[in-house]
This record gives sequence, structure tokens and C-alpha cells, in this order.
Amino acid sequence: MAFVAIVPLSAALASARVHCADAYASPNEHGEGIVNLLAVEIWHWVSSERVRLMFIQSFLKWSETAKVAERAQAAAALGKAYVQGTMAEEERRSAEAAMAMLMDDASPKVRIALSEVLCRSTRPPRSIILALANDQIEVAGHVIALSPVLNDSDLVDIVATGRATLQQLTAHRRPLGVAVCAAIAEVGGERAIMDMLDNESAGVASISLKRLAERFGDHPEIRSRLLDRNDLPCAVRQSLVERLGAALAVFDLAQSTIGGERLRKVTEEACRDVTLKLAETVPANEMPALVEHLRMSGKLSPAFLMHALCSGNVDFFAAAMVSLSGIGDARVRGLLVEGREVAIRALYREAGLQPNLVGPFLSATLMWRQASKSEKGVEAAEIAERLILAHASDAENDPDIGDLLRIVEQMHVAWQRQASRARAMRLIAQAA
Repeated sequence: MAFVAIVPLSAALASARVHCADAYASPNEHGEGIVNLLAVEIWHWVSSERVRLMFIQSFLKWSETAKVAERAQAAAALGKAYVQGTMAEEERRSAEAAMAMLMDDASPKVRIALSEVLCRSTRPPRSIILALANDQIEVAGHVIALSPVLNDSDLVDIVATGRATLQQLTAHRRPLGVAVCAAIAEVGGERAIMDMLDNESAGVASISLKRLAERFGDHPEIRSRLLDRNDLPCAVRQSLVERLGAALAVFDLAQSTIGGERLRKVTEEACRDVTLKLAETVPANEMPALVEHLRMSGKLSPAFLMHALCSGNVDFFAAAMVSLSGIGDARVRGLLVEGREVAIRALYREAGLQPNLVGPFLSATLMWRQASKSEKGVEAAEIAERLILAHASDAENDPDIGDLLRIVEQMHVAWQRQASRARAMRLIAQAA
């Protein structure tokens, strides 16, 4: 079995005698062939450029007749010697020239051998690493997945090639920069997207998460991964909930079980409930984005706004009024907290509420204002009940008010159930 021996050049250079590049094979004590890559003496008067030239020429001459396995061994040995970082300057340049020559070797096994030993080191020249990264997948895989020499710009270019396997290898890198994640989000395939979302070190920005939801909101596995993220913007989460609801509404098994129309209503109610929960928990810095998303998608219905108002979610309700009316945030909040009735009516009309619904909204606003000043605070079920009683006669004569109050009644029942459950849990805890 042949093995490769590389004789260091530093000592020879120091003594003005350079051991370099005449390749020949000679038996060792066991009769094994030794491929000696650095064995010809060049006297001190030979220039460094001449040394490198003779090294390359001799290596090339040897590689023409050497077997693939021997060339692969030589490539691995050369790469290992290089990444150790002990070569003198002239040795290093000669080694780089030889590695560049190996990029043209006809056998991928030779390039694979070099890729395997260089992929984890910061020392290899960028030109060599980039050449390996653009080779066939068996060669490129090691450096794309592991090489610290590749920067974000290089990785973005690799992702942009559209080669699915290379995108997957890039998505597995740790850490994975924001720019690279953005490129994968924009042009990456399904598998690369999932690998990136599974990569805890990936810096996926909010704008990239939004783009992923736009591209793959109907892909069950990607949608699930997005919904599991704590950093998913609320507006994006709401859009995915809608996509999920739409998918469930056409699910064959569910349709055959409860019927298409009933399924549609159930999914709509479920999506609305989830969106309402989001509105209650959304961070203040994301509130405007969620409101704008709901406005653009037509989700800021009177029923939705009434739910927010009755439940005391004044931050969301105020943000919605700002978006719908175009009036400043401070002015809107001031009107809701201490504005006169005529000014509040004007605000709601400016926000686009139907004139016949302004009355119930004004009543709910005043009830919320009164409850917020009491010691027990805002109780949504109580406000809903009072609102139903206050406008019962209006509901009989106006279908729009009737529809709105029916939804308020549904909310009232749901809040009563929640209150009953909470009361039962307190009793259980006291009895324990």
C-alpha cells in the first residue's frame, strides 16, 4: 500500500538548499512505495518563482501517471500539511499552487480528498474554497456545510444558484447569518426552508418570516414550524391562522363528518377567536402592524372591534381607531378615556362605522370607561350583558344592531363559561 511523505521545505530554504517537486517512487523498508513530492535539490541561486514553477511542473508530471488513489492520498497529505500552518512562506505558496492545480484533476475523488481536509480550516485561500464550493455536490458539500472561509455573501450566491442540495447544506450551517436566511426565505426550496427553521442558530429576521408565510403558508410542515416560533410577528401568525382555517375548511374528512357549511362556520369562528387572543397578547411594538394587517385583510369588522372594546383591550381598540380614522394616537386615546359623547361619536363616524352602530359602540365605550375606574376593574361578561339590555329594543328594529348583539351575546356566554371554570378551579384549590 502506497502512502505519501511530504518533506518540509523550511529547513532547506533556511540553508539555501530547497527540497522541491521532483516526484518519484522508492520502496521503504517494508517494500512499500513512497510518493515523495518534495525531493529534488535546487541550489540557493534559484529564484523563489523558479522553485514554485519546478514544483508544479514536477507534481504535474507525476500526476499524469499516478493512480487515482495515489493522487487522492497526495491531495489529502498536501491539504493536511497546509492547514497545520507550519509551512514557510515559499512552501505555502507552492502548496497553494499545487492545490489550485488539483482543482482540474479529472477524478472527483482527488477533489473530495482535498475538500475533506480543508473544510474546517480558516487557512485555505478563498480561491481554493470557492472553487471547491462550486464543484459537484460530493466535492462541494464539505466546504459549503462547514468552511469558515465562506462569508455570508458567498453563501447567498450559493443559495441563489437554486440547487436544492446546496441550499440544504447552507441551511445547516451554524451559525447562519441574517442575510443568508433572507436569501433562503426568498428563493430556497421546501426542504432548505424546513432545515433553516430547525436550525436554532439561524438568524431569521421578521421580514424573512413574513416572506416565508407568503410563500409557504399552505405547506403544512413549514406552517407548523412557523407557528411554533416565539418570535413570529403577530400579523404573520394571524395570516397563517387564516391559511390553516382555509385548509381545514376543505379537508375531506371534516366535510364528510360535519358538513361543508358547518365546517366553514366553525373554522371562521376558530380563526376569529385565535385572532382575538392575539390581539389581547400582542406586544405594543407589534400592535400597529397587526391592526394594519387586519384592516388590509378586511378583518376589522364591527363584531371584532366590539369584542376588543367589551373585553377592555383598549390598546388594540385604540390602535384600530387610529388606523381606521387617520386621527393621531394620543388624540384617540384621549377621546376614549375622557372625551365627550359628541366627540366620541365623531371619532367612530370618522373610523367608518355605520351610523346605526355608533350608538352601541358609544354605550360600550362609556361602560368600559366606568368599569375601568371601579375597584373590581373591567369584567367583560358584565359589560356584554349590560350592552345587550341597553340596546335590546334597537335590535328588534335594526337587523345590523341585532346581528352585532347576537355576537355580543355569544361572547357573553363564552366569558361566563370562563368565569365559571375559574371559580371551580379556585374551589378545587381551596379544598385541596
